[in-house]
Amino acid sequence: MNSEDAYRWRKQVLWGLALIVLGTVVLLDRLGQLDAQDYWHYAPLLLVIIGVSQTIGYPSPKEFASGLWTVFTGLWLFAVLENAFGLTLRNSWPLFILMWGVKLVLDPFIARRYDNNRRLARMENHHEK
Repeated sequence: MNSEDAYRWRKQVLWGLALIVLGTVVLLDRLGQLDAQDYWHYAPLLLVIIGVSQTIGYPSPKEFASGLWTVFTGLWLFAVLENAFGLTLRNSWPLFILMWGVKLVLDPFIARRYDNNRRLARMENHHEK
């Protein structure tokens, strides 16, 4: 299984698990076995998990950057819902401008690292033959 197939498989499994957890919480809430209100503020952490999954073994710089955005968005939403550091929707939106700038700075480094990893993988495959 090549790295792109492994990445796609992991992504599908992670989304499936997230839907199973979400469906279970909603079902238990509807059956009166669980009060989902107590757990909804943790929902943004699912975005963090999904984002981390996107950054591990990424098949392209675009997927890696997408994972970073997903992690950032999940952490931001969690901080806003928990009112961490005094963050609210109203006062924390400039963080997205800041993150956009960080992404623009990191994009060339991420692309170079991806190209180097891909080049090394091709060399290893060539030597194995």
